[in-house]
Amino acid sequence: MSSYTQLGVLKQQDQNLDLDLDAAKIPTGETETSEDEVKYKDPNLVTWDGADDPLNPKNWPNKTKWSYTVAVSLFTFISPVSSAMIAPALSHLAQDLHMKSAIEVDLSLSIFILAYAVGPVFFGPASEIWGRVRLLQLSNLWYMAWNLGCGFATNKAEMFVFRFLAGAGGSAPLAIGGGALSDIWTPEDRGKAMGIYALAPILGPVVGPIAGGFIAEKTTWRWVFWSSSALAVFIQAAGLVWLRESHAPTLLKRKRDQLAKKTGNTELYIMAPTTNTTNTALQHQHQQPSQLLLSSITGALIRPARLITTQPIVQVIALYMAYLFGVMYLLLVTFPAVWSGPTMYNESLGVGGINYVSIAIGSFIGIIVNFRYIDRIYRHLKAQNGGVGKPEFRMPSMFVGSVLVTVGLFWYGWSVQGRAHWIMPNIGVVIFSAGTMACLQSMQTYTVDCYTSFAASAMAAVAILRSLAGFGFPLFAPYMYKALGYGWGTSVLAFVSIGIGFPAPFIFWFYGERLRGMSKYATG
Repeated sequence: MSSYTQLGVLKQQDQNLDLDLDAAKIPTGETETSEDEVKYKDPNLVTWDGADDPLNPKNWPNKTKWSYTVAVSLFTFISPVSSAMIAPALSHLAQDLHMKSAIEVDLSLSIFILAYAVGPVFFGPASEIWGRVRLLQLSNLWYMAWNLGCGFATNKAEMFVFRFLAGAGGSAPLAIGGGALSDIWTPEDRGKAMGIYALAPILGPVVGPIAGGFIAEKTTWRWVFWSSSALAVFIQAAGLVWLRESHAPTLLKRKRDQLAKKTGNTELYIMAPTTNTTNTALQHQHQQPSQLLLSSITGALIRPARLITTQPIVQVIALYMAYLFGVMYLLLVTFPAVWSGPTMYNESLGVGGINYVSIAIGSFIGIIVNFRYIDRIYRHLKAQNGGVGKPEFRMPSMFVGSVLVTVGLFWYGWSVQGRAHWIMPNIGVVIFSAGTMACLQSMQTYTVDCYTSFAASAMAAVAILRSLAGFGFPLFAPYMYKALGYGWGTSVLAFVSIGIGFPAPFIFWFYGERLRGMSKYATG
């Protein structure tokens, strides 16, 4: 008997039965309901009309799914562009806005990333109440408005405030995107889509500084913000065309409301998980709407904190992903000093910005290889496991990626320390970026596979620590390299990657299933 049938029978038999709603499964379409089961389900329970219901996002045509995936990835791309686009022009910005310390200069860039730790706490859970599309579009408008305001800032206080508010709006796609893609893709096909999505927050900080370097050299730093806001307008238009609601409970609520209006049956209801601080009785249509809304919002906002504090899977992934993002933003901030510094490679801002292409090349290599093999490996391991898929089958990419991250860091650091030909540090960055992409795609897909029903909340929990690292690493980078040099300074980062990255895939491979079995949130 399906989960929906069971819940319907329980509702009829005993509406006072205490259930842990955190363990209830959202009707996402990943489980199918046979015709015989449909006959015996609660007639007031609104769900999909069979396994082939075209309204179910899992049954959308592939063309629609890919356009939706690209649209979500574009929304995820624009904000990271802004996060690092100002990096090559920080000296000009600091001079115009009278910033006197290095901390203030670095803060004008990294405070945008600090907001990434705040926004997902709201946006991820909120998307599980109000749906994905509305929040994606409204948050992009919010980001666009405040980012435009950064171009008109007249002092450092305005810059800090505007940058933080823009970052808060720009964080929404990072929190919502993973859940949005889990709405439409089955586990067997999800890896490729997650690869494109994972590429966006890496490619954004690469494209940003390259464009920002030439913009700052030819015009003024203010056009860095105005041009990225113009790009956000284009992405907003693309979203209006390609985005459609994919959140199953939101779609089923609309279906319920339409049926209630058509039939006059006020007893119709849907089953969806809610999170409360205590176990609650099965929620149904007789409860007051205001009580239901308040309970849903409270539970949703608490959920990311509960996930990051109680789920070892989320904790390990958050720690390693935070490290990778922190190192990536550390490189982005220190690149101008490496490539354009008078005592280093002494290139112009525009030419120095071209070196950011090495991050893009490495990321594309990582994504292309993963795109080709991650789902193929998953299906192969699933077949060997008797046709039963497991989230742990995403780990092979992470085994390889963790090694590449360490090798790339050693290569880059000592190439810069020895003032080797400019191609050598770039090769190190390519290796590091390819490994980072492999790890990120593996971890994000693993997280979504583990917490399908609560994917947005899980990704929001991970984003908190990741964003704090992206904020903090660039602040200590200048002092670390001044004390240790680029060779030993980057080697410290490489040794940390060994301590975190090497054990992580083994932990998930050998103990992931046991950890999921102990969780009331995890799939299966």
